[in-house]
Amino acid sequence: MTTNGTNGSDSAAKPPAKDPWDLPDVSGLTVGVLGGTGPQGRGLAYRFARAGQQVIIGSRAADRARSAAEELGHGVEGADNAECARRSDVVIVAVPWDGHAKTLESLRDELAGKLVIDCVNPLGFDKKGAYALKPEEGSAAEQAAALLPESRVTAAFHHLSAVLLQDQAIEEIDTDVLVLGEARADTDLVQALAGRIPGIRGIFAGRLRNAHQVESLVANLISVNRRYKAHAGLRTTDV
Repeated sequence: MTTNGTNGSDSAAKPPAKDPWDLPDVSGLTVGVLGGTGPQGRGLAYRFARAGQQVIIGSRAADRARSAAEELGHGVEGADNAECARRSDVVIVAVPWDGHAKTLESLRDELAGKLVIDCVNPLGFDKKGAYALKPEEGSAAEQAAALLPESRVTAAFHHLSAVLLQDQAIEEIDTDVLVLGEARADTDLVQALAGRIPGIRGIFAGRLRNAHQVESLVANLISVNRRYKAHAGLRTTDV
């Protein structure tokens, strides 16, 4: 017999809500960085390797990647983009926007089944400064998802200063990383990876359809940095 007009199944206790800060251990994952010889890619590779992550940086030219890896130290390896993608568990896309589609198209097979983190910002520049571009797919991340149907595409690391990332004298980077994606398991993993860099938190910020405004905000940060001679980042309050 039940009471209050409910049956046994309705009155069963619901499982507690998942703690948003209960994130997986990602310390054993190999992180690949496509575009790892550019400023943003080098900076991310350096920070993850410094935190103890195994890192492989990729480039169209393997010798260039190996040379950059040797400069970074901390066990970083260099390879061509295809080998980097094959050997990595998680692959960060940090290539220039004008080479984004071509690079991903060429690596569709190597990236199949991988967790891909797109941090590319489609921007244009003119005499007035930086301004956002809107890809046909809606954003760089959505373009990546369309080009890589067998990969798990997320978006993150858009707003980090390459200057701060590469500065070896800086111990902590005081900023948040907005993380977007379709599956909670994937965004949790990216949040955990962001948290490997001292001072940084990964914050879930929605699905990939919301990536355009996150990518576009970089144009505003560039304006902030130019006016105030800074390397501005973001903090999310009350979280």
